[in-house]
Amino acid sequence: MQKPLPKSENSLLIRTDFSTDSAWSKLRSASEAINEDGFQANLTVIDDVEYAGLSVAQLIELKPSGEQRGEHSFAFLADATSHTNPEHPILVVELRENPGQVFRVIPTELWSVENNLALGNMDFKDFAQSVDADGVFRGWPKT
Repeated sequence: MQKPLPKSENSLLIRTDFSTDSAWSKLRSASEAINEDGFQANLTVIDDVEYAGLSVAQLIELKPSGEQRGEHSFAFLADATSHTNPEHPILVVELRENPGQVFRVIPTELWSVENNLALGNMDFKDFAQSVDADGVFRGWPKT
């Protein structure tokens, strides 16, 4: 059993696959980057082999219950798909209203998901319903 998730004011990006450091480095760097408009995801990165293979169900079990400060309504998992898919789509997991609901996001759009969910500007379902046919959110259409 993994250790409890840390409490943090920032959203959690948890590495669960340790098969390739180069893929992890790329997706982490892209996830933490400031975009062209100055936006950036507020992340606490967990790069701890203790969380290797962490599943969605295990993540839900590890989340503290209640509405306490520093708890999370969602988390990001950098799993095997994130490491092996050329786009490095990160798994976004709903932890509060519909625990276990998921979609994926490319690292360069992670800031949008994180900022909007953390601030309550948008709901998880707003993003989940806006994914491409393969279940990946690649951003909002440019106008």
